[in-house]
Amino acid sequence: MGKKNKKVLFLASFEDASILRKFTILFLITSIIPMSLLYYFYYQNNHFGHIALTPQNYTYAMLLMGLGVFMGFIAIRSLLVKVIDISRQNSKALENLLSPETVRELNQQENEIVVLSRSFSAVTQRLEENVRSLEVAKKTLHAVMFKVSHGISNMGNIDAFLELILETLTNALNGKSGTLLLLNEAGTELSLAAVYGADYDPQKKLQLKLAGSPLSRVVTEKRPSSVSGIFLQTQDNPLLKELFTENLLCAPLIYHERVSGLMIISRPDGDQRNFSEEDLNLVFNLASQTAVAIENSKLNHDIEKTYFETISALALAVDAKDQYSRGHLDRVMNHAVMIGKALGLDDEDLETLRDAARLHDVGKIGIPDEILKKESSLSDEEWVIMRRHPEIGESIIKPVRSLQHLCDLIRHHHEKLDGSGYPDRLKGEEISPLVRILTVADMYDALTTERPYRSKKSPQEAIKILRSMKDQIDQDIVNTLWDSLETQEEVI
Repeated sequence: MGKKNKKVLFLASFEDASILRKFTILFLITSIIPMSLLYYFYYQNNHFGHIALTPQNYTYAMLLMGLGVFMGFIAIRSLLVKVIDISRQNSKALENLLSPETVRELNQQENEIVVLSRSFSAVTQRLEENVRSLEVAKKTLHAVMFKVSHGISNMGNIDAFLELILETLTNALNGKSGTLLLLNEAGTELSLAAVYGADYDPQKKLQLKLAGSPLSRVVTEKRPSSVSGIFLQTQDNPLLKELFTENLLCAPLIYHERVSGLMIISRPDGDQRNFSEEDLNLVFNLASQTAVAIENSKLNHDIEKTYFETISALALAVDAKDQYSRGHLDRVMNHAVMIGKALGLDDEDLETLRDAARLHDVGKIGIPDEILKKESSLSDEEWVIMRRHPEIGESIIKPVRSLQHLCDLIRHHHEKLDGSGYPDRLKGEEISPLVRILTVADMYDALTTERPYRSKKSPQEAIKILRSMKDQIDQDIVNTLWDSLETQEEVI
């Protein structure tokens, strides 16, 4: 290897050496001249008994001594300049990591070593805080995803899922309340779909005009943002003050590049802390997943609605087969709903009664026509087949999740309180109130309808027969039916 290459390797090695090693090498180099002079003085004193210096030699000695001091100064200064450069570069880098107040406080120090020491201490503290924040965020994210996945697997309907999402996010971000607003087809209004953390009446529809609202920017830009809720609070609606505080986090619900709504988390009143970038990303990601869930729910609803209409058409087809029972489903539905309203049932139970009445005989699609249309009384063997229709009906609707709440009514509408009914011979409290209503409505219509093997009964005669069955059917429901018939002047 040539001398030039050796020189280059030495310089590269020296440049990469530690500050302590550089200082040692430079100190030894700058010490050569003064040490040489000292040795020269020692040699003269040892051999001649005295130090003899001519003016010329003294001048040379002073020049060499000055040269050594100057070289030492240059060497040490070069090392200190590098330390100062590192300190300055560190200060610039800290501007992106630490708060402006902390950076200004560090820059007030004149000692660069102290600045470096405190800078590294501040950076270490910030890194520790970030690590703790990441751990908290990780635990929060795990908790959110666990609740969401648990909610999906146990979700009875989309409303329960939306409330679970809002509850989890609001608690994870230490918020006051969470709301979910859906955008109409025209993209001009937002309607309230779900709320957590605030009292509101679901019956009172809330509509927000998007034009001129601070929420319009989130919809337009399709990205999460912190928004002031003051504009919303000033509108003439007390519910807005309950739902939205001054400090809001808004994230758009995006599905196929289209905004379908907004998810909003409200800070507690007086809490002016800004939402972090991690908060914005977390809500935005879950808002996107929520948008997908809502769209899937709409698709499932459309599919199940089609299935329900198909089953209803089958039930009507069965109803139309028999000229004597034609219209039976509609009449039973009217009677059942009439009883339910008189008993003060809520809209959900009335809807259940309405749907169950329309489908309660759909299982007869599996019964042979010769039995359904037989004009005389059925034989024992034929009754065994006929009594299978509640089970067949249940098996038809059971695969549809949204219709599973009708299974009890369709399977058990021929049960009796004394256990003499079919197919499961239920007794007393084992028979639900809605089933009891459907049973009375079904029996009343059967009694007041012309049959080939008997004439139809009058309303009074039918009620009398039903009252005689006090051990088999609920007499409170029979009395409610009679009172409702009298009120509507259906009794002649």
